Amino acid sequence: MTHMGLAELQRRRAVDCRLTPERALQSIDEAEAFLLDRGLLTRTADCALPSLFGACHEEPYAPGKPGFGQWPRTKYPWFGELGARGYATLAIHRGKSLLVTAGTARLLDPLCRAELASRADDPLLRHLAEAGPSELEDLQLELGLTARKLKRLRGPLERCGAVVARSVVYGDPHRHTSELARWDQRFPEPAGGGGLAELLVAAVRAAVVAPERELPQWFPWWEDGIVERLVAEQRLERPADGWLSAAEMAAGGARAAPAP
Repeated sequence: MTHMGLAELQRRRAVDCRLTPERALQSIDEAEAFLLDRGLLTRTADCALPSLFGACHEEPYAPGKPGFGQWPRTKYPWFGELGARGYATLAIHRGKSLLVTAGTARLLDPLCRAELASRADDPLLRHLAEAGPSELEDLQLELGLTARKLKRLRGPLERCGAVVARSVVYGDPHRHTSELARWDQRFPEPAGGGGLAELLVAAVRAAVVAPERELPQWFPWWEDGIVERLVAEQRLERPADGWLSAAEMAAGGARAAPAP
């Protein structure tokens, strides 16, 4: 079996993760196909994980300004539009937005359900269990919280996947808000399988090749020795010191992103 070296993997990454202008996304449907192919997308490019805005290759909305100003000028709504098509937007990537397919959500399922179980006494989780998915304004009223206090409560829960936010837009009058739901309300049926090992393999596969030092920073869960175990099990490979790829990717096999 011929194994791909680091340089060849990086060339494949440039193609599969659309890192060059000639691979720029041209439509929301193409962006959706990109998400389904990779299984997960960050909003902005901040690590080796594939990025929606990184694949747009469009001039920034406000050149010279930081933050939102660096988002693509006309394609920036695509991230939210993909969420509106039913793909979950999670905050499990260091609090930053991460779009995931249903297949990736299945890998996350046992991790997020474990977070619910370990935080069973959390007042926001208890309230959502009783009231069901709720908009921010309703939660503030029902729990007697200011917007700032609610943000402090929801933040840690969203970062570990116990709570999932969904954007809500009203037309008359026009306003934006969010609806919060527990993971088990957003995904009622336990998936079976999944877990950290499967998630890491899928994420490395999505990236094609990634610096090993990045992996503990991708998600809020980590286990010492997990990379060595996955390498020993031949699920991950080291094409060069400090780099990781999924075993079938390093061997030149067909990509196998999580099923949509």
